[in-house]
Amino acid sequence: MAEQADLIFHGGDIVTVAEGPAPEAVAVKDGLIVFVGGLDEAVDGWRGPRTRLRDLAGRALLPGFVDAHGHLGGIGLQATIADLLAAPDGDVADLATLKEKLRAWAEGPVGRDSDWIIGFGYDDAMLAEGVHPTRDDLDEVSTSRPVLAIHQSFHLGAVNSLGLERLGYGAATPDPEGGVIRRRELAVPPSYGEPDGVLEEKAFNPASELAMAGLPEAALLALFIEGAESAARFGFTTVQEGGTSPANLKALRDTAAAVPFKIDVVAYVKADLLADAPEDDPVGASRGYVDGVRAAGVKLVLDGSPQGRTAWLTEPYLTPPAGLPDDYRGYPAIEDDSTVLKQVGTAYARGWQVLAHVNGDAAIDQFLKAVEGATELTGSADRRTVAIHAQTARRDQVREFARLGVIPSFFSMHTYYWGDWYRGTVLGEERAATISPARWALDEGLAYTSHHDAPVALPNSIAILSSQVTRRSRTEGVVVGPEQCVDALDAVRAITVNAARQYFEEDRKGTIEVGKLADLVILSASPLAVDPEEIKDITVVETIKAGRTVHPAPAGALRATALPDTPRAPEWGCGC
Repeated sequence: MAEQADLIFHGGDIVTVAEGPAPEAVAVKDGLIVFVGGLDEAVDGWRGPRTRLRDLAGRALLPGFVDAHGHLGGIGLQATIADLLAAPDGDVADLATLKEKLRAWAEGPVGRDSDWIIGFGYDDAMLAEGVHPTRDDLDEVSTSRPVLAIHQSFHLGAVNSLGLERLGYGAATPDPEGGVIRRRELAVPPSYGEPDGVLEEKAFNPASELAMAGLPEAALLALFIEGAESAARFGFTTVQEGGTSPANLKALRDTAAAVPFKIDVVAYVKADLLADAPEDDPVGASRGYVDGVRAAGVKLVLDGSPQGRTAWLTEPYLTPPAGLPDDYRGYPAIEDDSTVLKQVGTAYARGWQVLAHVNGDAAIDQFLKAVEGATELTGSADRRTVAIHAQTARRDQVREFARLGVIPSFFSMHTYYWGDWYRGTVLGEERAATISPARWALDEGLAYTSHHDAPVALPNSIAILSSQVTRRSRTEGVVVGPEQCVDALDAVRAITVNAARQYFEEDRKGTIEVGKLADLVILSASPLAVDPEEIKDITVVETIKAGRTVHPAPAGALRATALPDTPRAPEWGCGC
């Protein structure tokens, strides 16, 4: 009885993401995987009166998915404020619908008690008018309450006239470093031109901070819990809070202390918020979890959004935003290279892992220079520094990733959501073909990861897999850079074992092997067994964290079975 398993899975495709043949069964005891192999051996060696035999009924069992980059609070926010997403995730196709959604939310249960009227997810590339909403558009939503419509990139947004007033933005307000206040017409200082309501990067950030602070307290307290629940529905057993403040890190820990998270949360603090931190370790980085939470390091933001055309490129955008010159290349978030070097060097010296948001290749150049400089100052070590997004990484930069030990974490869903926009407006055919260059990474021997960056996209694990394998665009259905496609197993690795390695957790997560956590996901079919074009149709049936179900399968989707001479198991499920 000492060897009695809690669960034995069998009867489906078991994708271990480890070396060796596919097993017939997996046994779980006390939250750990204790056996992987033949069904007869599993039953003979691990079956007991309380063992639940889980018949997968032809479905697939994989390691639980590991979120290489996302924003836990943002996932919750996505579910809380007005949904402005375009198809297939939403139904906002024009400015009229956008305004209707904002008005409806303002009258809803959260919106009625919110200071600001807030919506997230509009995409000018998908709106019929092909433009951002302006202050005039949002004044039609309300003139008595400030209104904020957040672009899907979360790097831009638009506010109404009262919103501009709350922010103190007027004709005499200069653009902040690393940001742009778009104008109705440009003027010569001391008048810079009357704002049109559209805000970029560090001009946008204060608007989002003000608007979020005005949400009802109950909604704010629920954001982390909502985010974890949503991530679990998509098969994630480890998620990221990727770029938080010290205050929000404390709130995250306090939330977990009151109600421990059902899945693991790894947090990174924004590096620029720690410049004057008095503590020796204001991050409190560790490799162990407390109530499901650990802080791992810091995140830098070095540029903006390619789809929003604020990312920092070395070559001009194919089509610049209205009113900008043909040689427009975007701009850095931090102009001074020495500041970037200091942030990376401080993190290395204190043992904090570094993530850096770098979409444009000029931003990647700046980051690689800082990584090399900080390594010279502090010495070489296994730091697993991460280049987040790396959308426009050149081949020479991918080689530099390999040389410097930098892990590229690609936002592969860009090929789906904005592949057509990149081809026709942002980069042109040739440069668009190499966004999220996963094949180059594999060629250099890199264990790259792939992420959803929610709330920029839904935390959709299946879309991450599909976008790596097919690279098929949303509107025109073309394959964006077929030479960068990878096979299904490499795609799975990017959100399992490679992502676990990114977190220094490959010893306990990312594969189905004896001794590892029973972090598992059951899918309707194996991504390795279906046609690549059918991967997108796979569904998440159940998510299991350390042997306990955290996202339930539909009733009857799986069944507990009694093999011959086996005591009948209770109803299927892990007792969660």
